Amino acid sequence: MTAVRQWDGFDAIESDVRAMVADPRWPALPLSARAHAVALRMLATPDGGRWLFGAHARWYRQDPADGRWQLSPPPADTGLRAAAHVVHATSVVLPHLVPAGPDFTADRGSVQGFVGPDVPQEVTERVRALVVSQRGRRREDFPLHGAFAEVFAGEVASPIAAIWGTLMWCAYAPAFDGNEVLLSMFGEFLARPLPGDEWVRWLPPVPLDDLAALYGERVRAGHPEAGRRLVALMADTAHAVRDDPRFRPRADALPAMLAPVLQRTGQDVPAAHRDDEAVRQAWLSRCPPHVTLAESSPGEHFQHAVYDFVQALGFLSAKGADPRAVAASLLAADVAAHAPRAAERLYAWLEPELRHAFHDVLTDPAHPLRRCWPRSRDSASSSSAPSPEPLAPPAGSPSTLPSALHPPDRASAAALLGTAYATGLAWCRLTGTGVPERGFATASALVHRLAHERDDPVPGSSETYPRHF
Repeated sequence: MTAVRQWDGFDAIESDVRAMVADPRWPALPLSARAHAVALRMLATPDGGRWLFGAHARWYRQDPADGRWQLSPPPADTGLRAAAHVVHATSVVLPHLVPAGPDFTADRGSVQGFVGPDVPQEVTERVRALVVSQRGRRREDFPLHGAFAEVFAGEVASPIAAIWGTLMWCAYAPAFDGNEVLLSMFGEFLARPLPGDEWVRWLPPVPLDDLAALYGERVRAGHPEAGRRLVALMADTAHAVRDDPRFRPRADALPAMLAPVLQRTGQDVPAAHRDDEAVRQAWLSRCPPHVTLAESSPGEHFQHAVYDFVQALGFLSAKGADPRAVAASLLAADVAAHAPRAAERLYAWLEPELRHAFHDVLTDPAHPLRRCWPRSRDSASSSSAPSPEPLAPPAGSPSTLPSALHPPDRASAAALLGTAYATGLAWCRLTGTGVPERGFATASALVHRLAHERDDPVPGSSETYPRHF
């Protein structure tokens, strides 16, 4: 006898909305009609939640306190999902929640960090060719200023910085294996060792501002063609790395943002004569709307990072744990270990359940969810029963996650490390907090799971862990 599959309201609505948006007539419908169609598929859960499957092919939950809709990974509890039912919307679905179409079909890439799975050789060789082609540039022709001048040695010219900056800007989570070939080819150009340790280089993302400044400086110096060559090098670097899904979404977006400069059709030269901020705004205005950037929407970018983080913890639902609660706990561990005062600025960007769990774990030293926090390897191995009041060890110290949180395989471990690091970078950007040079507590605790494993591709295996749609 075949078992009858239990009704799952979230799966059913998601499937329905996907089919609706995939209809070729969808983009041509008036916004009001599309908003009404989404509103007719609102879900309610017995805990009082109201849910929409909307823009970016993601779920949103309504905050009962103020009525706002916020990104929220759907519940993992099968009973709650089975009890969900469709309700009539009591408010208008705001335009930013309504799927446009391209946001559903866009490639979301991979959430893995670059620890464990290496960047494929063909990608690194394309980047190496670009680096070699720029090795002889003179700093007198391509001077280096600002943040890049602190990274590179005194004689290095800005084309090398343009390649490096593009790599870091395009990366989903720039945490790299310490032996990664993509980084080692830059060793001769660096002014000092990269932040991190013998296992991982915990690199901060390069903001779009720094790339725009390379172009703007050359234009204001009276050398617009040199500025255009730098922009062409950025586009070439993005094309070189797009075959790695960890780079692809931004690597696809950047050439579109830069195209008017190369085609001489934009107003980028007049913008550069005003200031670098005008250049940055011009480039951001051309970013495809389905790509969310920290530069334009740091709060929304943080919400998407947290969403990815919860999904990377999805393996816990089979063990009876709530991935959202664990994500809130691990976020609290990172904030507590690095910048406790930053918590106040994060509450407004978390959906209700995550917000409450995050606050409770931070403020209650005896909270049960603190058992999820990273702990020193010595204490973890010396006792099978964790302390009820653990403190997250400082990032960079030998630590591990409780055994119950260990990812089941290499791919999921790399994804959890990537999303943990991306979430840390996102809340640092949102709160104006500096990025720790030795990583965040959660991401650092995952390194030992990957550090001793082979990095070379295994024939027939998947080398990246894609985002869920």
